[in-house]
Amino acid sequence: MSLGLVPRERRVLAPGAVHVPDWLDLDRQRMLVLACREWASEGPGIRAAVLPNGGQMSVRSVCLGWHWYPYRYSRTRDDQDGSPVAPFPEWLGDLGREALAEAYGDADRARAYRPDIALINHYTAEARMGLHRDNDEHSPDPVVSFSIGAPCVFRLGNTENRGRPWTDVELHSGDLVVFGDESRLAYHGVPKLLPALDIPDTGLVDGRLNITLRVSGLG
Repeated sequence: MSLGLVPRERRVLAPGAVHVPDWLDLDRQRMLVLACREWASEGPGIRAAVLPNGGQMSVRSVCLGWHWYPYRYSRTRDDQDGSPVAPFPEWLGDLGREALAEAYGDADRARAYRPDIALINHYTAEARMGLHRDNDEHSPDPVVSFSIGAPCVFRLGNTENRGRPWTDVELHSGDLVVFGDESRLAYHGVPKLLPALDIPDTGLVDGRLNITLRVSGLG
């Protein structure tokens, strides 16, 4: 929920990609922060994934349903202690279906949406996410993304490469982004966090939480 005086408008960023400002109310943001704190402390906990070239991601992440590590999914936390990944909760799927209905205005499509992955990233002030495509899933269903905490610049690029054209949009706490259809495999990233002037009291101590829901298509 933004404390700004000027309302921010819903925006179609590209075909199949929609930004809905202030979609999560403060109670839902607080609920998600509490849930993420619990998930991040369970088992081996939250971690910064290590890339195949030996570099370490600047965001820390935890997964539900399927565990992601570069660049594959597993039912076990293979780059940690090998323990089973935490289950994906049904209530989070309900939230994803509600979000999809809001973004696309298609209740029938939303009812059929069955996400089974949540990838939760925590950004500190220095963290970044380079342009990448979410192409490790075997399903074309949309990605549903929630933002909580510090604002950021979200960059949505094209489907061919990491170069231009791209669209930059400010995401604030409570914002929803859905990208699917023609934009499902668009390159996207977070080049920077922005100064935090009016962050609501969500219970998040610092930084930004990004929760993305996906359909694995992995059976």
